[in-house]
Amino acid sequence: MNSQEATALCAYVHQLCPQQRFNEHTPDVWGDVLAPYALDEARAAVVTVAARQAFIAPAEIITEIKARRAERIELANIVYDGNPLETGAESAENLREIIRAAGDGLTGPSSIAGSLGTAERPALPPGADPGPYAGRAAAARAAIGKMPADRDTSQDPRGRGCRRCGATPGSSCTTNGQRRRDVHPVRLEDTKRAAAGLPLLDHDQDEARIKAASAAALARDDQEQEAEAS
Repeated sequence: MNSQEATALCAYVHQLCPQQRFNEHTPDVWGDVLAPYALDEARAAVVTVAARQAFIAPAEIITEIKARRAERIELANIVYDGNPLETGAESAENLREIIRAAGDGLTGPSSIAGSLGTAERPALPPGADPGPYAGRAAAARAAIGKMPADRDTSQDPRGRGCRRCGATPGSSCTTNGQRRRDVHPVRLEDTKRAAAGLPLLDHDQDEARIKAASAAALARDDQEQEAEAS
């Protein structure tokens, strides 16, 4: 955010919060605090904060911006396996670029695992302003382009659906509606068996057999206890 944008933002806040005092130095101070953020996301944060309170501080705008960015990053469901030919530092930087792009809203709510695909923003009309994130978007696409195109997904549990929670291929497993850091054991087992050319196990039948065996064992224990008592 530059000085002109900070001045515009202060004028916008003053219209939403007419009782809040501003002076000629306020835009300079707010501009220093909000310099890392874009005017559009700051205005959106101001609207949200103003809907619940009568006064707005720069720190509250930043808190709202960070919360919305965190939501976009979470929805992007970023999966980056890296490239065997890149260094650890390059891999970390590529991942940071993708995360920043997701936070900026340059990707949609879908898994990023090889290309932006449908998550990529539509092309701008000829002559249109690409916006403040054009360079960052290009960097993110370049980082994503470094992902190995010939990666063997047969060894990746997320390359197939999960029979436990119903997660679709490319999506993370969930438990009670919360995304898991790992996958369900059945999904991992299915992946290993499929890669080895083995048929998938019928876990419903396995659970039924286990329950039947447990019931039979309990029945035997009861009979033995009754025999000992008699």
